[in-house]
Amino acid sequence: MKALKKSQVVRIADHVGREGPYPSALREHIALFDDLAAIRPEVEDAAAVIVRSLADGKKLMLCGNGGSAADSQHLAAELTGRFVKDRRPLAAMALTTDSSALTCIANDYDFDEVFSRQLAGLGRPGDCLLAISTSGNSSNVIRAVETARRMRIATVALTGRGGGRLRDLCDTAIVVPSAITARIQEAHIFVGHVLCALVEQGLARAGLLHAEQPAS
Repeated sequence: MKALKKSQVVRIADHVGREGPYPSALREHIALFDDLAAIRPEVEDAAAVIVRSLADGKKLMLCGNGGSAADSQHLAAELTGRFVKDRRPLAAMALTTDSSALTCIANDYDFDEVFSRQLAGLGRPGDCLLAISTSGNSSNVIRAVETARRMRIATVALTGRGGGRLRDLCDTAIVVPSAITARIQEAHIFVGHVLCALVEQGLARAGLLHAEQPAS
């Protein structure tokens, strides 16, 4: 591959600085985040649902595809590890991490079943599922929510694009007011971090943040 000359790199940088994606993406990001105050009630409602499950000694499960799978793992790690302050580990697990389970289920059954079948085996009544989908219409995430409802597992949707099918299917839904996937994903990790903070706050107020895990 032929290397670019320094003068060519400078010209490319000048062009990108004037007309490239950085300034437009930044404008979209700022405009969206200015609108996120409107979804504060839904975020706080979702946190309360998660707190109820954890306070009862149950667990949070998370699922999603692609970037939403990464968010599932990220947020589960914030809870089992540490978000800001030291406290007991919280019961959270991403259904996106076990490559053997994912590929076995996809191969032997169907990709639409990769989350729902894990949830059916691992979930218990009183648990909570955080279902992440930028469109709200990911079929395997919807299938997981349907399974959760049958099992009396609480459901929270984190979506965008108007909420899709998940909006009405879940107990509570956080719908990022954007139709741009990248901006929705940026808002999702912000909302996810706020959920972690609210969960820690809620458990602390109940005296459960540093206590031993409640008995099931």
